[in-house]
Amino acid sequence: MIRKTLIAATLAVVSASALAAVSPEEASRLGKDLTPIGAEKAGNKEGTIPEWTGGLQPSQFPASFDIKKRPGHRPDPHPGEKPRLVITPQNADQYKAQLSAVTYALLKRYPDYHVDVYPTHRDVVYPAKINQNTAKNAVNAKSTNGGLAMEGALPGYPFPIPKTGNEVMWNHIMRYSGNATFCKYDAFNVDSAGVATLSATGLSYQEFPFFDPKNMDTVIKGTDPLWYIKQEYKAPARRAGESLMVIDHANPIEQPRKAWQYLPGQRRVKLAPDICCDTPNPGTAGAATYDDAFVFNGAQDRYDFKLVGKREMFIPYNNFEFVYFPPSREASHVKNFMNPDLVRWELHRVWVVEATLKPGKRHIYQRRVFYFDEDSWLAMYSDQYDARGQLFRGAFAYPAYAYDQGVLNTSLQASYDLNAGMYSSQGNCGLYPQGIIFSDGWPSRDWTPDALAGSGIR
Repeated sequence: MIRKTLIAATLAVVSASALAAVSPEEASRLGKDLTPIGAEKAGNKEGTIPEWTGGLQPSQFPASFDIKKRPGHRPDPHPGEKPRLVITPQNADQYKAQLSAVTYALLKRYPDYHVDVYPTHRDVVYPAKINQNTAKNAVNAKSTNGGLAMEGALPGYPFPIPKTGNEVMWNHIMRYSGNATFCKYDAFNVDSAGVATLSATGLSYQEFPFFDPKNMDTVIKGTDPLWYIKQEYKAPARRAGESLMVIDHANPIEQPRKAWQYLPGQRRVKLAPDICCDTPNPGTAGAATYDDAFVFNGAQDRYDFKLVGKREMFIPYNNFEFVYFPPSREASHVKNFMNPDLVRWELHRVWVVEATLKPGKRHIYQRRVFYFDEDSWLAMYSDQYDARGQLFRGAFAYPAYAYDQGVLNTSLQASYDLNAGMYSSQGNCGLYPQGIIFSDGWPSRDWTPDALAGSGIR
C-alpha cells in the first residue's frame, strides 16, 4: 500500500511539472528517417503508403492553376485518378480496423454509403522556417501544467516527436495555417429526411499572429494570442447582421478564451463565455458542440489525453474537387451523409489520441478518440461517446492542400449525430468565387469588440 501511494504521488508530481523535451540525439532524426515535422519518411511494406520524398514542388503544380485570376481555387494536382478500392457495407468488416468507428457505423447503417479509396499522395511540405523552428522546438519546447500549457516554443510544431496525448493535441492546435485566411461560406443542416437547410452564409476571417513573418523568431509566451476568428453572418434573414469573434491564447489557463457576440436585435456586443467546450453550436442545429469545430479546438482542461499510438487508416484527403469546385450545394449534401461520390479517401498513418473526461469535469462526450494525419498533425476525424459509453457523434475534416501556400486546409467540415440521424456541414467555401484566400492579416483594431459591432450592424 505504501509503495502504491508513493508511486501515485510521484506520478502526480510529474504530471504537474513541465515535461522535458526530447534529447538532441532523438531530435536529430528529423530530416533523416523522419520528415522535418516528425512523420515517418518511409512508406509501408505493402507499398500502399508511399515514401515521403519532399512533398509537392512548384514544378508539379497543375498548369491550370492561375494564382492571379483565381488564387482561392486550386485544381487537383492528381486529376483523372480512379479509386483503387471501394469500401461498402458488404465488405466493411474486412476494413474495420482501418476505419473510424463513425465511418464504420455509417457503412453499416446506410446501404448506399461507400468509401472510395484513392492512391495515397504525401504532398504536404511546409515552409523552410516552419521546419527550422520545429527542429529547435524538439529540444526546447516543453508541456507544462500537466499538458495544458506549453513553453519554449517558436512558431512551428512544438512536439514533432510527441510522448503524450497532450503534445499531439498541441501540434494540432499549433498546426501551420498560414498568416491569415478569408472565405465566404455556406453551412447546412441535413435532417433525417434528407432536407438540407441553410443555417448560415457567412464571411470567415481567421488569423494566426504567431505565423506573421515578423514573429517567426520569437518564442511564444503564455499570454500571446494564437488564433483569431471572426464570423459575420449574411443569411438566412433571421441571422443576417449577427457576428461573433473568438481569441485563443497560448496558455488557456493563464489567459482563457475571450469571445464576443453581436446580435442585431440587442444592438450591442456581449461577452460570450459559452462559445466553447460542449455548448451546442446553434449553427449546427445542436448536432455539434463548439469544440467540435476543426475536429477539436480550445483548452484541454476537461479531458485526460492518452497517446494510443499510430495506425494506418483511411482518412479524407486531397479533396480538391469537393473543397474548391463542388458542383452545387444539392450535389454535396445528400440524405444521411455528405455525398460519398465527391469525397476522396486515402490510406495514411495517423496518430491516435483517446480523451477521457476528467472526474468532476462536465462535457456531453464522456470519451473521444481523435485521429491525426502524421504528415500535417491535423485532426482528420473523431469518434465521440456519450455517458453510457455508446457511440454518439463524429466530426470530419475534408482537407485539400493549398500547395501555393504550404498549408493543408480544412475549412470544409461535417459533424454527424448518429442518434438524431442528421448531419451538419461548415465551411463550404468553394461554392463562392473567392474560394479560400490567404492574406497577411488585418489591423489589430479589427480584432476588438468595437470592430465587431461595426461589422454586425445592418
